[in-house]
Amino acid sequence: MTPGASSSRSPAPPEDRDAPVIAVDCNGADLGPGEVAAGAAIAAGRGARVLLFGPAAELGEPSPGVEIVDAPVSIAKAEDPVAAVRSTPQASIVRAAQAVAEGRAQALVCAGGTGAALAAGTFNIKRARGIYRPALAIPLPVPHHPVTLLDVGANAETRREHMVQFAFMGAALARTVLGVQRPRVGLLSNGEEATRGSALVLETYAELHERAGAGIDAFEFIGNVEGGDVVSGRADVIVTDGFTGNVALKLMEGVSQTMLGAVREAAMSSRRAKLGGALLRGALRGFRDEIDPEASGGAYLLGLRRLGVVPHGRFTRAGFAQAILRAERGAREDIVAQTHDALEQAGALRRSPVSAPDASLRQTG
Repeated sequence: MTPGASSSRSPAPPEDRDAPVIAVDCNGADLGPGEVAAGAAIAAGRGARVLLFGPAAELGEPSPGVEIVDAPVSIAKAEDPVAAVRSTPQASIVRAAQAVAEGRAQALVCAGGTGAALAAGTFNIKRARGIYRPALAIPLPVPHHPVTLLDVGANAETRREHMVQFAFMGAALARTVLGVQRPRVGLLSNGEEATRGSALVLETYAELHERAGAGIDAFEFIGNVEGGDVVSGRADVIVTDGFTGNVALKLMEGVSQTMLGAVREAAMSSRRAKLGGALLRGALRGFRDEIDPEASGGAYLLGLRRLGVVPHGRFTRAGFAQAILRAERGAREDIVAQTHDALEQAGALRRSPVSAPDASLRQTG
């Protein structure tokens, strides 16, 4: 096949023709496009329908339920994702986003850079009516009590009205994905008191507190929470700006990996330690699986007219499969509509049109 050709190939149609189609950008993954394709095969084996965009020569033969579109051009590592999306319509992430915008797919999964996914989604799928800024939300793998944190990187700078919308987005995600009927929403700050925090936190607290007094059905606002509460289970949803959320997320990932490495090292440090490690192996394996970031499938890109999921580029095929399955579930259960309905009922949607399409594209990476 000629590189860059826009042809596609697919096997026999899958059995479930009503299942949502998930458009997947395969470029940008640390382990290569083939690893993403392997994840798509796993997801298809569990009933997903997948439209893969990437270099066909590296993706292998498609499994039942998977269609491959040859799209070898990648902008996953572009220094300026907005400019790259505008100037490279043949890029795999742009073509995947276009497939969602045109209705050929119902959700987007991007294995490459967050900036490219955000720009391609905003320009092609576009923001939902009344949404100020898209946000990245991730269910953190806290043992026994997952916590949804947002924004974790879509917006380095935010305003009060953005943060209020993030609260409703996170609550809708927690209800739909995690089954929390009335999520407890906290605002990340440097103290629990209402007088603590930056000007942004103080303004956001005041509005959420006022809305809580008026009776919010969508969630329970529990006030400010501190950094330790991110993993304490005190809140189901924690709201912050994209800069702070991205730093907090990467700090948690780094600490968890360091601790797991230290446990492995200690378990191999002596004969007695190896014996004890052997006795604890089953329990430790279960703990490791519970805090594995691949289990969540990555971050949900909320605020667009269709759902997006952004897995970490270093994921293995298991993580990419989970991302595709989470996107399918979100499309089936219509997280987008649930989020929008909650915002509309609360009167939290923007009434005037957004003047500049790329005004929300300053992300932290």
